[in-house]
Amino acid sequence: MKMQIMIRRKVVFFLLCASVLAPIVFYTDRLSIGSNSILNTGGFGDQVTNLGTGLEITKLNVVRQELTNPVQEPIGVVLAAKLSNFSQDSVQKEDKAAEFNERGGDKAAEFNERGLLLTQPVELEHKNRVLSEVPHKKDGLKEVLIEQVTQNAASKDTLSLEESKEEKQPAVVQANKVPLPDLRVRQMKDQLIRARVYLGLSATRTNPHYIKELRLRIRDVQRALGEATKDSDLPRNANDKLKAMEETLARGKQIQEDCAGTVKKLRAMLHSAEELLRVHKKQTLFLTQLAAKTLPKGLHCLPLRLSSEYYNLEPAKREFGNKEKLEDPSLYHYALFSDNVLATAVVVNSTVTNAKHPGEHVFHIVTDRLNYPAMRMWFLANPPRHATIQVQNIDDLTWLNSSYSPVLKQLSSQSMIDYYFRAHKSASNPDSNLKYRNPKYLSILNHLRFYLPQIFPKLNKVVFLDDDIVVQKDLTGLWRIDMKGKVIGVVETCGESFHRFDRYLNFSNPIIAKNFDPRACGWAFGMNLFDLDEWRRQNITEIYHSWQNLNEDRLLWKLGTLPPGLITFYNQTVRIDRLWHVLGLGYNPHVNARDIDRAAVIHYNGNMKPWLEIGLPRYRGYWSKYVDYDQIFLHECNINP
Repeated sequence: MKMQIMIRRKVVFFLLCASVLAPIVFYTDRLSIGSNSILNTGGFGDQVTNLGTGLEITKLNVVRQELTNPVQEPIGVVLAAKLSNFSQDSVQKEDKAAEFNERGGDKAAEFNERGLLLTQPVELEHKNRVLSEVPHKKDGLKEVLIEQVTQNAASKDTLSLEESKEEKQPAVVQANKVPLPDLRVRQMKDQLIRARVYLGLSATRTNPHYIKELRLRIRDVQRALGEATKDSDLPRNANDKLKAMEETLARGKQIQEDCAGTVKKLRAMLHSAEELLRVHKKQTLFLTQLAAKTLPKGLHCLPLRLSSEYYNLEPAKREFGNKEKLEDPSLYHYALFSDNVLATAVVVNSTVTNAKHPGEHVFHIVTDRLNYPAMRMWFLANPPRHATIQVQNIDDLTWLNSSYSPVLKQLSSQSMIDYYFRAHKSASNPDSNLKYRNPKYLSILNHLRFYLPQIFPKLNKVVFLDDDIVVQKDLTGLWRIDMKGKVIGVVETCGESFHRFDRYLNFSNPIIAKNFDPRACGWAFGMNLFDLDEWRRQNITEIYHSWQNLNEDRLLWKLGTLPPGLITFYNQTVRIDRLWHVLGLGYNPHVNARDIDRAAVIHYNGNMKPWLEIGLPRYRGYWSKYVDYDQIFLHECNINP
């Protein structure tokens, strides 16, 4: 009996053990699986020890499924894509800045400061910020991000390498990336402006060490810049000076704390600078006009010295040779009307020097009574090589009088003299009539070009030359131009809107508005081919007279000979290639150097004539090369290069 009871107890104990231990073993396996999965993810393994109930184990299963690759990979990919995009944006910003600099924009230095100089620090700051936002406990995820950043940096290095290879491509491929020849010069000038602004700001004035350094940088840049107009004029250490100044300016920018005060100060400085600029422009205009109309001492001395020498000559030695060529229509004839001996000498010398057959060229010079003996003496003492010279006194043209020429009658009238020299004065603008104070407006020499057929009755073609031009090529090709039944060959100047008819004529007057197109293309006097036979056939001089009579009260146009020329020769022009006649050397410092070198004639139209101190230095050499400064009369009058 006792034996049966013991057996039953063992069976019950076995069943009890089985029913108790089986769940423990089962949940222990689940626990081991879940904990291993979490530990393998690398980031939440230290939380496994807190698990103790079946409910928490169920939640752990869910977390385990979300922390597998589908969760981790999107986090890494998204951040990598952002970092990659940021890196590419930085490279694109550098490319855009470089392209902007190559175009020579006025704010190239400002773009460098905001773009190129800050690209690397901003990118590094962005990367550090992204990494710092990752929880320190998630070491595995942080390592992934570090790897992504490293890969992006490597990809950027690869891109830089590709760009360096691209820079080595032929010049044809890189034609659109050729830097401007004065880019560094512009940057250095911009740096000087910014440095002077910093000197005036209160934040930098309180920092004596920085002020001392900034002034030192300013002196260095000024010495390096000197009189340079293009990068090739700069010394070898110019790049070092530019970089050092840029670093100093960058530190100065960091010093500024009160942005509102700085902006206020800059606005005040800008307003003051604009007002000062306006005053300086007005003064410059006055001084330039004054210098242009004032005869230099040397040029005043020269005709006096030549006239004295001329009257000391015997009458037989005052005559020129080759008189039989003066009316030969088979030769190349030029007309010059000037009272400037030296300028006329340069025109003749440059034409003869570049002529293939100088003996076939004839120069007809007309001057006023005062300069007539000096002009003759110059060419008697300095005869052009084989060319023929004729010098005439305008007073000898007896047919040219006020009864025949309306403009001569008008120029000698008191009302015209008052208009040019006494009118338009006011207290508010005392120099408003300065442009009218030009002797050429009262000189018939300026209007003599409208009487070419009367001056040269035996010639059929003539080339008119101003005294402020230089001839650089043989001009005989002009005589082979087909005139197509027109009277004058011209180089048109309507590349800009202000060189059209409405710039010169008063289109509010119904006579002008009815007869002319305001958008018609203007052209230039200075080097023009005239068909004198066609001129006579169409009686162009009478057309000129009729328009001068209509403009007696100066309501159709105001000044000069170009407006009446545009009217007189309207629809009578033949357009010739612009390289026959390149203009602007008397006022425009940016005439294309290649056009100048290729031009047959260059024209110093404007106030800055090459024989004046105000002449543009860049162009003076083209003129002075045809002046013999060893000539005795130039030495005596102290006319030097």
